[in-house]
Amino acid sequence: MSGPTTIWGLGFSEPARPLLERLRQTRLVQATVHSGASPGPGTVLQQQWHQAEAFVVVAACGLVTRLIAPLLSGKDDDPSVVVLDPEGRYAIPLLGGHAAGGEALSQRLAAALGGTAVITGSSGATGRLALDAFGSAWGWRRGSGDWSNLMHKAARQPVTLLQQGGLTTWQELAAAAELRVNPTSDEGADLVISDQLGSGCRWHPPRLWLGMGCERHTSLEVLERLLLQTLEAHGLAQEAVAGLASIDRKGDEPALLELAARHGWPLKLFSAAQLAPVPVPNPSVVVEQEMGTASVAEAAALLAAGHQSNLRVAKTMLRGSGQGAATLAVAAAQQQWAPHRGALHLIGSGPGELGQLTSEAREVLSRCSAWVGYGLYLDLLEPLRRPDQLRLDGQLTRERERCQQALQLACQGIPVALVSSGDSGIYGMAGLALELWLGLAEADRPDIAVHPGISALQLAAARCGAPLMHDFCTISLSDRLTPWSVIERRLVAAAQGDFVVALYNPRSQGRAWQLPRAIELLLQGRPGTTPVALARQLGRPEESISLFTLATLPVARVDMLTLVLVGNSSTRAEAGKLVTPRGYPGAELN
Repeated sequence: MSGPTTIWGLGFSEPARPLLERLRQTRLVQATVHSGASPGPGTVLQQQWHQAEAFVVVAACGLVTRLIAPLLSGKDDDPSVVVLDPEGRYAIPLLGGHAAGGEALSQRLAAALGGTAVITGSSGATGRLALDAFGSAWGWRRGSGDWSNLMHKAARQPVTLLQQGGLTTWQELAAAAELRVNPTSDEGADLVISDQLGSGCRWHPPRLWLGMGCERHTSLEVLERLLLQTLEAHGLAQEAVAGLASIDRKGDEPALLELAARHGWPLKLFSAAQLAPVPVPNPSVVVEQEMGTASVAEAAALLAAGHQSNLRVAKTMLRGSGQGAATLAVAAAQQQWAPHRGALHLIGSGPGELGQLTSEAREVLSRCSAWVGYGLYLDLLEPLRRPDQLRLDGQLTRERERCQQALQLACQGIPVALVSSGDSGIYGMAGLALELWLGLAEADRPDIAVHPGISALQLAAARCGAPLMHDFCTISLSDRLTPWSVIERRLVAAAQGDFVVALYNPRSQGRAWQLPRAIELLLQGRPGTTPVALARQLGRPEESISLFTLATLPVARVDMLTLVLVGNSSTRAEAGKLVTPRGYPGAELN
């Protein structure tokens, strides 16, 4: 039972099985083993100890402690171990809380299961930044330093920080206030964020892009030697390398592919037409005659590092005895740039009540370093946000700016949540975010995922009874992005088709006439006695549901926090509830 699995779910009793299956289905673990299996969970724990990223164990803490005790070698080498009770009520990071990510994993598990993460580490329990682990959330790689000593000092007094590159947005966290920022020199700094090697504990942001060219069938040994010698000669940290780039004609070069795979770097490939216009300090006539561009290494590095990048190391060449030859250049991005490490999550927060938030959305929110959204929507989620997660508020009508901000952060290599109310794909941010994402070059697109939420339409229907049992449609009355003439056509079609209609954005201070006009159009297709529900402030303490008819609808009581739900010709109101029959009179019901 070996392979690429990184997080194992282990159970030592029969009651653990349902929880393990739930974890596997939600992909929080990649494989599960329970008691009675062969090999059993204890054997898998021993066999996979040095390969696995983490173990999620459903068992008593005492049992797990005795099992892992003989396997322990050191905090920098051991995987994280999180213990769960069979009901998923508590997630306890027993081992590897900081550097191995045990606390973060326990928080994800608790969010997905509706449980509680039991954090006992000093930093997590007191809301301070775990300085030996927090950089991972911002796309950085940990470098050299006496991290244990740093953590001991941070528990007693403020530490000195120098940041020479990478995202600075994290400094807006309240928990970052404990750090003394030194803007000028790393002399005596306790913590340094830089792409350079040096003293102090160091986090390395992904700013460096390697441009590499080579003769056909150059050996991997030559490429590795050139890489190590060049970085060392210029004091650059390998942990700060974001990826590798070359000309597309080298896309099948075995050693180049192996180099990228060995270090976990993406390989960006550019055509000669893309490389040729890039100004470089060391163009080559020979290369131009052979490749159709005067530069491969320098031009590829600059292109991969993006707009306003600069060349940190000019073209360097190494020839191995009978092993081929290679050239290497290093470019630094203006800011960290690692789209392959980042992710943009489009989150539907539901109508407002935290109880309406899906478990998937909770789990994703727990692992996002930054939350971007309209302030009111983020307020509703605020009880779930940890001190190490950044909140970035936007204005109500600045949707494009919010999408661009979230996408830019994701391109820099961090997981970002872009929050909409209800369902992100229903009048939310998903469509605009996807359009902007598709506008990026394929190699510059971070992962993107749309996570469903409960829409206002669904909650309104549930509160009213069963008004959506037959065909229905939604129409937004906001003409800010859609011409009113188009909205009118849709209203007429809905009236003619006898759809149950949910009206979003029905009325605001600047749009008072659209709702009366919509009622007028709907009355052309159904009687004035048609039931209508006004659902206001859904999922919030001020929630109210009121039933009227299409002819008596009190327009003045409707605002942007109201959803108007109009029945069809067969919808009826009875005992304070709305119901739309599944079929029309005379139709055969299944």
